[in-house]
Amino acid sequence: MTLTGQSLVAGQWIGDSANGEFNAFSPARNEPLPTRFFNLSSAELDNAIDAAHSAFVEYRKTSFAQRADFLTSIADHILALGDELLEQTHQETNLPMMRLQGERMRTVNQLKAFAGALRENPESPLGLKVVDEADATRAPLPKPHTELNYLPLGPVAVFGASNFPYAFSTLGGDTAAALAAGCPVIVKNHTAHPGTGELMARAALAAIKECAMPLGVFAMVQSKSYDTSHQLVAASAIKAVGFTGSFNVACKLQETIAKRDEPIPFYGELGSINPQVIMPNKAIQHGKEIAQSLCQSLLMGNGQFCTSPGLWLIPTGCDELEAQIINSIESAPSDTLLTPGIVKTFKQQITERSELCNVELLGKGQLEQEFHANAHVFACNVDEYLATPTLHEEVFGPAALVVRYDSEQQLMAVIAQLQGQLTASVHGTPEDFLKVEHIIEELQYKVGRLIENQMPTGVEVCGSMNHGGPFPSSTDVRSTSVGTNAMLRFVRPICYQA
Repeated sequence: MTLTGQSLVAGQWIGDSANGEFNAFSPARNEPLPTRFFNLSSAELDNAIDAAHSAFVEYRKTSFAQRADFLTSIADHILALGDELLEQTHQETNLPMMRLQGERMRTVNQLKAFAGALRENPESPLGLKVVDEADATRAPLPKPHTELNYLPLGPVAVFGASNFPYAFSTLGGDTAAALAAGCPVIVKNHTAHPGTGELMARAALAAIKECAMPLGVFAMVQSKSYDTSHQLVAASAIKAVGFTGSFNVACKLQETIAKRDEPIPFYGELGSINPQVIMPNKAIQHGKEIAQSLCQSLLMGNGQFCTSPGLWLIPTGCDELEAQIINSIESAPSDTLLTPGIVKTFKQQITERSELCNVELLGKGQLEQEFHANAHVFACNVDEYLATPTLHEEVFGPAALVVRYDSEQQLMAVIAQLQGQLTASVHGTPEDFLKVEHIIEELQYKVGRLIENQMPTGVEVCGSMNHGGPFPSSTDVRSTSVGTNAMLRFVRPICYQA
């Protein structure tokens, strides 16, 4: 299939060079790819918003079974894209084929999971309908019949992520959740993988036609202009926003949303350092194994997972554990990052950490190409960590910080100063876990997912999953961006009385 470089609006492919154009980028070759993509004009974006607003009137009336069929059809049409989808995404991201195959199936299964939840609960999202019967005999006043149910909010704006071109992008979790809830979706495609976004939009359009859904129920916007993003979230027809990306961009979008006459929810997933707490007996008895696991988790996707472990809290004096970290990191090959901008920021942050007086470079991998990112693990003590705010920031890429603690009091001091995180793991032996109740008590208020003796990379798509956390890891601590409960982001309660 030849790419058009256009946007999908109300079932039509539109866009030309009149409003500017951009190219995707090949991380592997460190050069632009040949296909041109066209910025959607302001007027064309308004048309997409109007189409979504009109489609909402029809789409909100569809049954849960119809929506389930629609989501299943999207999943099937993603698979029908075949290897061409994988090859296009590999060109644009340089992510390994095996990783892309796995993420594609995760995305397909994610859509089917929402479809299954709709079929299991045909009257209310996730079976949340509540009925209180009338009681005419109640004194001093009769009790009325009341029912609590949920309505879709309206058109939703979704912003694709750079690091998950399928699962958190065009037809990823936010899109699936909003469509399941009964809301049309306008996706602002990520410019790191625009061709992937176009192919995924073709799958959505095929499903729209197959299931006779309103054409405006899904739109995909191509644009490298920041004005497009702000116009989208400012539009009065947009009733919620799903966002996965940087803290700074999220703050700017929230500033625009704050100027609206009507406030709307902004569900942002913004990043995390995902602390790993290594308890003393675990460090002594299984130092080599835990070091290997930490490094393997860090190096997955070359450190570009939102759940990448960036902070390792290790008892002071664990020489075998630290020696294994050094061996694992120094033997790690360098690799590409998703965009030149990410590479530039990564190298700036690495340089800044290298220049801190009381922070040592524990180990680093060999840099095989100048445009690659090589793994770095730094180390410091608790006092230095607590005194240096920049050490608390996420480094997006293959970098981690070992913080050596001398006592449980020091460990608790670090945990107390943590910002909100998506995840944290506690690694310990049975003997360790007899002594960690107070650590668990404190840590659970810092995270959205607390893990025992497992690494944080990898998020299961299921009803019990929570992928979110206290600010600044996400903008709404009460919601998840992964799992079937994510559809609750895009509905509101309504009570019917008598």
